[in-house]
Amino acid sequence: MKKANMPIIKEGAKAPQFTLPSSSGKDVSLKDFLGKKVVLYFYPKDMTPGCTKEAQGFRDLYEKFKKSNAVILGVSPDSLERHLKFIEKENIPFELLSDKDHKVAEKYGVWKEKSMYGKKFMGVERSTFVIDEKGKIQKIYRKVSVSGHCEDVLSSL
Repeated sequence: MKKANMPIIKEGAKAPQFTLPSSSGKDVSLKDFLGKKVVLYFYPKDMTPGCTKEAQGFRDLYEKFKKSNAVILGVSPDSLERHLKFIEKENIPFELLSDKDHKVAEKYGVWKEKSMYGKKFMGVERSTFVIDEKGKIQKIYRKVSVSGHCEDVLSSL
């Protein structure tokens, strides 16, 4: 299995730029949000238990994030079609971005070797990056445990 050559991203560093197709129907770039905080969260797969719980957590606190001048962007390798089904099913009020070739996940160092039932595979390590109004990484959450995570992110703003 080819291991991705991943950059190490640190708090205080400039956030890696990207442009990805969005559930809104247009391409979204990180630079579009200069002047706002961005909660960029990477998750493995739409409509799975942990990913659903995390999306619901961000959904339930969405208005509080907005009041903190923050935009929430969810990123996974899922297709836009799958994102749209997930958004409809869970009433998600923020954009989901499709990183099909996992290039953005690689830029952020979250495309990792994982293991399930003894099988090794490459996938997204659940992670959240809080990016400040100037495009710098303010806070990094790696290997996220879903319970309480959205509240922790909100309190860091």
